[in-house]
Formats: sequence, C-alpha cells, structure tokens
Amino acid sequence: MSSSRHPVALSIEQRVGGATRLLAVVMLLPLVDGIFPALVLAGALDSVAGILEVGLLVFGGSATIAVVLAEMEGSPVERARSVLLVGAALVALAVVEAALAPTLASVLDLVVFERFAAVVILAVAAATASARVGEYLPRPAVVVALGALGSLDLAGATLALQVDPGLLVRAGAAAGVGVAVAAGTALASPVLQELVDIDRFRFGSAVALGVLGLSVAGLVPSEAPIALAVLAVTALLALDPGEETIDRYRPDDVDLTAALSGSSDDDDDDSDAEPAPGTVAVDGGGADGESDPASTSESDVYGTTTAAKLRREGNA
Repeated sequence: MSSSRHPVALSIEQRVGGATRLLAVVMLLPLVDGIFPALVLAGALDSVAGILEVGLLVFGGSATIAVVLAEMEGSPVERARSVLLVGAALVALAVVEAALAPTLASVLDLVVFERFAAVVILAVAAATASARVGEYLPRPAVVVALGALGSLDLAGATLALQVDPGLLVRAGAAAGVGVAVAAGTALASPVLQELVDIDRFRFGSAVALGVLGLSVAGLVPSEAPIALAVLAVTALLALDPGEETIDRYRPDDVDLTAALSGSSDDDDDDSDAEPAPGTVAVDGGGADGESDPASTSESDVYGTTTAAKLRREGNA
C-alpha cells in the first residue's frame, strides 16, 4: 500500500492532531460545514441508493478510510472501538440535523438551494482529488450559507418545528453506513494495508463524489446509482496485492558488495571465535605467548606462509 497523505485529512490533522480526534473531525465535518444538511434538503436520502451513496461517499469516504488505515494505531479491535465511539456521536447529530431539515425547507426555495448543494459537493470532490485545487475553492460552509441566502423564501415560512420520522430514520441509516464502513475498515486494517492503494481509492472516490453532485443538480439521472457503480469500480482498481511482495524481494535492498566481500564489522565480531577446521589460529598459543608450530598445516592454503615463518623461527 502506498503511504498516502489525504489532502482533506492532512489539512485537518495540522489543526487538531491525534488519530481519534482527527477521525472525529473528518467524519463530523459534513455535519458542520453544511454538506449533509444540503443533501438532506436536496432529497438525496429519498431512496435506498441515495442513503448508501451519502453514507459511503460523505461519511465513510476516502478521507475516513485514509485516517483509519494510515493514521490510527493499535490493534484492529482498538481501532474499531474508537470508530464506534465517534460513530455514536455522528448518528445522533445526523438525526438532529435531519429533524431541523423540514423547518428549513419551509423557508427555502429548494430548486435554487439544490444547485448550491451540487456546487458544494463538486468543490469537496475537487479538494479530495487535489489539495492545490482545494486551496482556491471557497469553504463548503460559505457556499451553503450563500445558497441559503440566495434561496430564502419567507412567503411560506412556518416557525413550527416539523419532524419527519421517516427522514430521521434515513438520516441515521446514512450515518450508520459510514460508521459501518469505517469500523469494517478498522477490523480488516492488517489486510487492507497490504492490499489497498489509498491514492487510487482517493481519486476514484473524488470522481464518485462528483457524480453524486451532478446527480443532485439533476444533470445525471438520480434513479440510476451511478455514483455507487463508480465507487465499486474504484474499490476494485485500488486493490494492489502484489506491491508488498515485490518490495520485499526487490534486489535494491540487498548489499551485494557486503555479501561478497564481507564487512569489517563481521570480521571484528568473529575475532574472538574459534577458528574453523583447517585454518590457522595465530593468537599466541601457549602461556609464554609463543605459537606452537605443530598446530599449523602446510597443506592449508591460507596458513602456508605463516607455517613456514613459524618453522624458521623455531629452527633459529
């Protein structure tokens, strides 16, 4: 797996720090910057496919998976426990925002607001694909605020709180899908870290998110789950099972010079070891420090010169 630094996750990490805190900010960000309320008001949760698209692309998108795989530490169970802790808050806040959506819809022109919602999603998709492009785009919260002002319609405004139980269930289900994806990624992190190329998955997720934005804008038929199809193809293309095996046996990692000639450190470590059979040990031999010429062998290739020298000294 390539070590990826997700643009969105990296910018958040520089502000908050800490893997669990980073995961919380990444997963709760759609609730804060207005992406999720915009999708709710745009009717993105009206179908099962829409619920899956929002859960997989908004809450459990590439930024969440990048944080779980590349930033979080500990065992898979510990990672999953942290994900579930964040997920409990995510589901609760998603339901609260969905409860306010009908009231907000009564004071907005939804046709105009849906266009701003599509712009927000496309901007997030562009920032996901490229950090440099994201620097020149406005914040999603700014676009959502401008969209709310531009689509404000006080003619049919009602101040009473309108709660749609079905919408609450769909909102909780969308958030639950994102939590399930993050928890499953955490449990399978030892395998996925070797199989998944995060960079490929990030670019593919950006394309799928862009398709979702075009669907909200009405430029792509919303009946067909095109964004889910793009995400499925992305998941397949992001699999790279052979990369770790190739790296493990890459010949560049072997020092051929040291293997053939022997390093000086190995010679130092073996200086006190017993000599191998058939070799000459010149270490002072006896108690008086003189070598024993009988312990040498003239037939030994490496000890022939030394043996002759010792014999001459003994004859002298």
